[in-house]
Amino acid sequence: MILYPLTFKPILKEVIWGGSDICPFKGITPERTGIGESWEVSHVEGHYSVVANGPLEDKTLEELIDSYGPQLVGSKVQKRFGHRFPLLIKFIDARDNLSIQVHPNDELAEKRHHSFGKTEMWYVIKTAPGAALYSGFSQQIDADEYVRRVGDNTLMDVLKKYLVKPGDVFFLPAGRVHAIGSGCFIAEIQQTSDITYRIYDYNRKDANGNTRELHTGLAKDAIDYTFHSDYQTHYTPVRNQSVDLVSCKYFTTNLLDLDAPVVSDFSALDSFVIYICMEGKALIEDNAGQKVSVHQGQTVLIPAETKTVSVTPVPSAKLLETYISV
Repeated sequence: MILYPLTFKPILKEVIWGGSDICPFKGITPERTGIGESWEVSHVEGHYSVVANGPLEDKTLEELIDSYGPQLVGSKVQKRFGHRFPLLIKFIDARDNLSIQVHPNDELAEKRHHSFGKTEMWYVIKTAPGAALYSGFSQQIDADEYVRRVGDNTLMDVLKKYLVKPGDVFFLPAGRVHAIGSGCFIAEIQQTSDITYRIYDYNRKDANGNTRELHTGLAKDAIDYTFHSDYQTHYTPVRNQSVDLVSCKYFTTNLLDLDAPVVSDFSALDSFVIYICMEGKALIEDNAGQKVSVHQGQTVLIPAETKTVSVTPVPSAKLLETYISV
């Protein structure tokens, strides 16, 4: 069959730090609080996305890859990443500060966990007053100082803190220490990996008085200690044009801020394309005339066999567009 633009049923994660923004943002009723994450497109084992529209409704992403591999993800993408869909798309709503953490790169993750590493990016959707993120170190430190600071509870003194606003972007290559702060609602694009090393958790205790496990030793070898003066991604918004936010070997992500239609030619790309609707509504149509309407909070997967895509805002829309540049 000719594949068509696919939407998926969100996988909602209820967690102790979850807020109340995800359901109203996505238009889910009845609304639920305590939802910390909505996994929009997932091929994490045990958490496979399920198609929500069209003839393939109720098929899992795993079944789609089994049946339509290169048609769906692209020949070069499948050759590089095998049977695993390479990206995990999430919304994250933090009512409380999340732990300070780091993710291993591909080499270390494969050696220790037989997994991909985890490079990711954040796009800030909404913030509470004073909301902040942490990304990277505020000064040069080494592995020994890192271990010492974890031990004496001074690690936060050398983390780079950013007060954030909607539209802010952060690229987080594997090895970069980071954390999402209270009051942040973000979209996250990441490698398909669930490997996280917890570095610091504010000495919080659970109901039984126990602190959460820290992965100090594992993280020591995973951290990139390279100091940068600024870890934020800066860009200039341009209406009705594709604005490059992040280009790395794992994904390319662009911003589309539209009040007029745009047409993109993906015939030479050989990759799926994902649209994540940040604001408004849009009609997405492929070269075969197959259409899907999307609204704020929805995510659409465009199969790799698609040649061209038109996005028509109704009457305006803001979307993230992401794919693999192989």
